Amino acid sequence: MTELTAINPATGETLARYPRMDRDGLEAALARAASAAPDWAARPVAERAARLHDLAGVLRDARETLATTATREMGKRLVEARAEVDKCANACEYYAEHGPDLLQDTMIASDASRSFIAWQPLGTVLLVMPWNFPYWQAFRQAIPATLAGNTVLLKHASNVPGCAEHLERVFTAAGFPEGVFRNLPVGSDAVEGIISDRRVQGVSLTGSEGAGRAVGAAAGKALKSSVLELGGSDAFVVLADADLDHTVEQAVRGRFQNNGETCIAAKRFIVEEAIADAFVERFQAAIEALVIGDPMDEGTNIGPLARDDLRSELHDQVTRSVAAGARLVAGGEPLDGAGYFYPPTLLDAVEPGMAAFDEETFGPVAAVTRARDADHAIELANRSRFGLGGSVWTADPVRGEALARRLECGCAFVNGIVKSDPRLPFGGVKDSGYGRELSELGIREFQNAKTIWVG
Repeated sequence: MTELTAINPATGETLARYPRMDRDGLEAALARAASAAPDWAARPVAERAARLHDLAGVLRDARETLATTATREMGKRLVEARAEVDKCANACEYYAEHGPDLLQDTMIASDASRSFIAWQPLGTVLLVMPWNFPYWQAFRQAIPATLAGNTVLLKHASNVPGCAEHLERVFTAAGFPEGVFRNLPVGSDAVEGIISDRRVQGVSLTGSEGAGRAVGAAAGKALKSSVLELGGSDAFVVLADADLDHTVEQAVRGRFQNNGETCIAAKRFIVEEAIADAFVERFQAAIEALVIGDPMDEGTNIGPLARDDLRSELHDQVTRSVAAGARLVAGGEPLDGAGYFYPPTLLDAVEPGMAAFDEETFGPVAAVTRARDADHAIELANRSRFGLGGSVWTADPVRGEALARRLECGCAFVNGIVKSDPRLPFGGVKDSGYGRELSELGIREFQNAKTIWVG
């Protein structure tokens, strides 16, 4: 294919076609990023931070254009798309303010008269990014990477080509030099070759488990630094003493925001048996009150899935789970008509071995599993090959913290839904990947921790 096609998932209609970058264009982009890297790294960190301040302003000025493109290309609600742009701007300001301190040399006492770690950029970093948060996923790696002095190449998901073009434009408008951030409108078949190119020093991927294994293998073969943020099947553990009204309200938010297409969405609701019936009853009522419709409409709660094949895959997981013994409480059938809509769906009596428990369900499907007690709930939560996030809901935060420590995941929350925050490291364990984004740890991933010893 010589084009990337943007399709409106609310209607199924083609929005636009974008030419793919040819081999000569890719070579020119690689060469320009490599040539820009030394000059960008040599600029004072205060200058790089100033560009991030400017970038925050550009994002806020372009908020409506950026949000509308995201909604039209991948189907998230317009109100959520606006919030995503705001989050990107806030992260720019956070790193502009705090990042320079993170890049200072770290002094370490030794047998030298002076010894320290000098934090230096690697060079050029490839970002392979998904469609579900078309701006935030790219920004949360590009912001710390560029502030650290790296140049960035973006290979975005093929169904959000307009968003990818916007990303390059906002960096240019903020005064970043040519070559510091470049969009590569190429297919997935080009990724391994880019990783192996000597002018690329690292790669970060957010995406599926399969994509992560492929990129991780390519990075390992080329001996390149890599960060992988992959799928999740986050447990939402509800203890018998939890405030049910508040917990159900947050369960709806944690599962169904972004149309349920979120790696850190709560997917497996593990509830103590003593309150399970009451939880399911309230959860069902809240789910059935959600409004499905046009994501551009302010009154809509659930928009379409991003692609028709994703809807088919999700429905297959629901069907297989019900066939294996899960109880369908709400939803469960694709909606007729235009667009890739799937209703908010609730499954009860889900057990390990069922698709809704073992696999990542990327869409508006909530699976309830009943636990005998808190220990059994944690055991069930950890009975997953994924380990991105998880949460514990209880009236006793001290007990909640103790249980959160036992969750096998990279991000554990007590009485709050899992979210990413520039101040805190973000990433997973097990089949959810490795490495960290955001915070001080995120900025370190694509830096050379150079030891300097002075006698």
